[in-house]
Amino acid sequence: MTDHINLQRVFFALWPDDGLRVRLAALARRMPADGRLVPPEHLHLTLAFPGTVSSEVVAGLISRAAALRGAPIHLRLDHFGHFPGSRVAWLGSSKTPPELQALAASLQRICRDSGVRMDDRPFRPHVTLRRFVTRFEPVPIEPLDWWADRMVLIESGQGGHPGPYRLLRSWTLEGPAITGPGSA
Repeated sequence: MTDHINLQRVFFALWPDDGLRVRLAALARRMPADGRLVPPEHLHLTLAFPGTVSSEVVAGLISRAAALRGAPIHLRLDHFGHFPGSRVAWLGSSKTPPELQALAASLQRICRDSGVRMDDRPFRPHVTLRRFVTRFEPVPIEPLDWWADRMVLIESGQGGHPGPYRLLRSWTLEGPAITGPGSA
């Protein structure tokens, strides 16, 4: 049996700065949907979700991700959306920048190369604003520009169980296009 103390529930994400976080939280409050607001300190854009893995796998993910280099990524968050199956309402971009697609693909490959079984669903970049949504109305919004310059590895919870977020590692995106192990 696996030792639950040795398990960590982790994900890679783009992490907004405090100013953007305030703007995202304000949009979440105005969104025409029910459900529970995501706490402002949890707002992010998931790049890859390894899920519950051993601490040894986490150490390998950190080591491999540290070899990635990339420039800040411009995102224009321009519409609300809703995933009825997972009951979340979100803010997304109608055009996925190629640099964002490349970063997410590189992190997916790093996860797979580390022995993590990954979901094969297509990458759909979004910032979840509300959970447990049963009523959602798509309304036009004023676009929000985000120059994403920080990638993080977050642990959500303890012992592999969901819970509060804890920053495990942060990397600044400050170079040319995405390069490193697993890059396209």
